[in-house]
Amino acid sequence: MTPRWLLSLAVTSFPFLACAKQACKCLSSQPCWPSSSDFSGLSSQLSQPLIRPTPPASACYPPSNPSGNCTDAITHLPDGPFRSNIPGAMQNINFESFTFDNGTIDACYYNFTLGVPCDQGNIPILGVDARTVADVQATVKFAAKHYLRLVVKNTGHDYLGRSMGRGGFMLWTHNLKNISYDGAFVPNGAPSGSQQYKALTIGAGVQWHDAYAAANDYGRLIVGGISVGGSVGAAGGWIQGGGHSILSSSHGLGVDNAVQFTLVLASGEYITANAYQNQDIFWALRGGGGGTYGVVISVTYQTYEVLPVTSISFFINFTSPAIAQNVTTEYFAMLPALSDAGWGGYTFFQGALVSINLASNDSLAQGNTTFSTFIDRTLAAVGNPALVTVQTQSFPSFYQAYQTYFSGTGEVGTTTELVSRLLSRKIAEEQPEKVAKVFLGLADGAQINFVAGGAVSKVNPDSAGLNPAWRESIGLLMSGISWDEGTTTAAINRLRQGAASDLEALDTVSADSGTYFNEASLYEKDFKKTFFGSHYARLKDIKRKYDEDDLFLVAEGVGSDDWDKSLNCRRD
Repeated sequence: MTPRWLLSLAVTSFPFLACAKQACKCLSSQPCWPSSSDFSGLSSQLSQPLIRPTPPASACYPPSNPSGNCTDAITHLPDGPFRSNIPGAMQNINFESFTFDNGTIDACYYNFTLGVPCDQGNIPILGVDARTVADVQATVKFAAKHYLRLVVKNTGHDYLGRSMGRGGFMLWTHNLKNISYDGAFVPNGAPSGSQQYKALTIGAGVQWHDAYAAANDYGRLIVGGISVGGSVGAAGGWIQGGGHSILSSSHGLGVDNAVQFTLVLASGEYITANAYQNQDIFWALRGGGGGTYGVVISVTYQTYEVLPVTSISFFINFTSPAIAQNVTTEYFAMLPALSDAGWGGYTFFQGALVSINLASNDSLAQGNTTFSTFIDRTLAAVGNPALVTVQTQSFPSFYQAYQTYFSGTGEVGTTTELVSRLLSRKIAEEQPEKVAKVFLGLADGAQINFVAGGAVSKVNPDSAGLNPAWRESIGLLMSGISWDEGTTTAAINRLRQGAASDLEALDTVSADSGTYFNEASLYEKDFKKTFFGSHYARLKDIKRKYDEDDLFLVAEGVGSDDWDKSLNCRRD
């Protein structure tokens, strides 16, 4: 018997409402879906055969079960780079599943012992493995002609599930892997005598572990994202959402370091955008949200001199709520000054405070001095030196520090939904005890990405499409929820209610209730304000100029307010 996830390309059993052609996208479940001859015509224009994304766990179900591929799927579940090579895989597996309005979940669970059939879930059944600009152009024109729900996917490292879409047509950019370095890069169209950059240009499919290695090979430093295994894409949603980094307090966000984009528009036109040509879309691409304005082919980043890096990490166990409040108040009080000194880091709390902090402009001795007051007060508050561990280390480069802390596997392969808010610098300075109380009160642990302030706060808030609230913040406060496969929608919704309570608490210490588009909730009350702030109206005007028919559409992205929750049909 043919598994459900291998149903024909023409019509599947997805029970979507019938929609008028002009009002709704054409889905793979509907008669409007292109014919075999249509797809053959597209295929003849491509450098690679069409791909048929399947759930990664499908190898664990009949007729394949048991198979070597099943072992690989389970063994490599927490392996970001491995999973990013699979078109049907998301880094967070809940986004591979689809929930109908009645609460029924359609999925292919990795826990195949649950006895649930393997279904296609949220994964498109057909797509293009783009290897060239021409591949992207042909795909975009085809999707526009047939009014398809186009899903642009690279690595699947996406906390809002924007790179999947049930019934859609996938454009997989993961294999656009070109990397080049130019020690005297001048943006296209710049007048004679314009600033030159020591710049790295990376293709849409390049991931940060690739980009860091390449920059290091050229003896340079690049500002980029951090994840275990480095599976985040370096030229896609990360940069278009803003792109925070552990290096941001020293060198700014990703959007502050991007000097040029190349991209394919909804019309199929291939353009270059920078400060000298197509300036409006250059502005929008820097923080206005991924999957919205076109398909980015490459990004050119300025790079920096390699400097030694100092690392200070601490692990603090608390024996009472009062001690936890005391220590975390001290911690938040010192963050503004730390960011001004070029420090960045990641801090987690779940019964204990664990923090990794890096700076590229302090020696080890300077670092010890910077943190000495905090450590002394922590030891006095905790009362037992055995409960406080401090580790200091010096590295010749950021790349070596990155390899030490963030190589390996982990962080992916689970069900995860986040809630987050940018932490106001002003509130951290004036009311650190309030921030600490909120942080410690989050329902399922908490995290702060200490990735703003410093250089980030010195940039003109209107210089890019990024939410201006970033310029008033010192970091991103987050909490999240997770659940076991097979959990009912009702139970998941109860978890979401708890996450919503966390969000209300985070609002009280946030910079204008703003947050990071890439690490946030799918259930924002006012996503336009939260993700884009005062820039939303201008971003939407640019969206309409370049993509009037909304070929590019993602959850809570610019223009999505004109569509229903499914993003398949326009609102009345």
